[in-house]
Amino acid sequence: MAESKTAKAEGLIYKGHPLRRVDNLIYYGTMAEKYIIMMQVLDSKQDQDLKVATKVSIQLQLTDPNLRSRDRVVKKSEKDSLYAAMDIAAIWLDRALAGKEK
Repeated sequence: MAESKTAKAEGLIYKGHPLRRVDNLIYYGTMAEKYIIMMQVLDSKQDQDLKVATKVSIQLQLTDPNLRSRDRVVKKSEKDSLYAAMDIAAIWLDRALAGKEK
């Protein structure tokens, strides 16, 4: 029972990094690290009972609170599905945290 409560408090994890959603924004990574990914669903369509993202903005950002929000952005792109956005987000975040980015 205690294990399921720990997993619940931890939230969703994708490829070793936490995922948090606030409305149409999805944050991938943790603020304790140097970088985080912010994805914003810009457009979606209804497919039967499900809303499917058709345009997603992705930004690799520095987590430094002393920087202005536009100065935090290291890389950005747009993809035509959430799957494609998550794929590139995982690659960008892993490379940035490994020190292969600026």
